[in-house]
Amino acid sequence: MRLEDLQIYQMSMDLSERVWIVVQEWSWFSRDTLGKQLVRAADSISANIAEGFGRYHFKENLNFCFYSRGSLYETKTWLTKAHNRNLINKQNFEYLINLCNTLALKLNNYIKTIGKATSPGSH
Repeated sequence: MRLEDLQIYQMSMDLSERVWIVVQEWSWFSRDTLGKQLVRAADSISANIAEGFGRYHFKENLNFCFYSRGSLYETKTWLTKAHNRNLINKQNFEYLINLCNTLALKLNNYIKTIGKATSPGSH
């Protein structure tokens, strides 16, 4: 299997590109403060999935998936702040949060699958 075939990787790449497009429309101050944090968190989701995938060891992959999940929840927080500060309209906010929620479910399932591979007796 290739990294690009992982649905969680595809979804995380899509999320980060959509976040990038939204943030590009903001004023300099908003981009420089909240925008940088949001883009970094969103980009970190796919970056950690990729790094874990490339390690080829289940335990290392699992750790990077945990980092990815943390970045996903950080992304949700920054999106909420952006919405509360009227930087993202309700429609875009709901779409991005729903994408995050769906990705969280799929990432958790992937983590469970990796966890089974790392448990004793799974070899």
